[in-house]
Amino acid sequence: MSKLKVLSGREVCKILQKYGFKEVRITITVLVPDHKEIKKGTLISIIRQSGVPREEFEID
Repeated sequence: MSKLKVLSGREVCKILQKYGFKEVRITITVLVPDHKEIKKGTLISIIRQSGVPREEFEID
């Protein structure tokens, strides 16, 4: 298993959008904090909730 990248909230949202997620304000499916760097535990939680392959978030 590769190491996760250090990503901002906006970068995580871009990856999720590739998988059909949409950024909305009324209903939140996956909560992504708009932080400069997201903590690894939070990123792992986002990956689990979204079902997006972990590889999308890993270092090449």
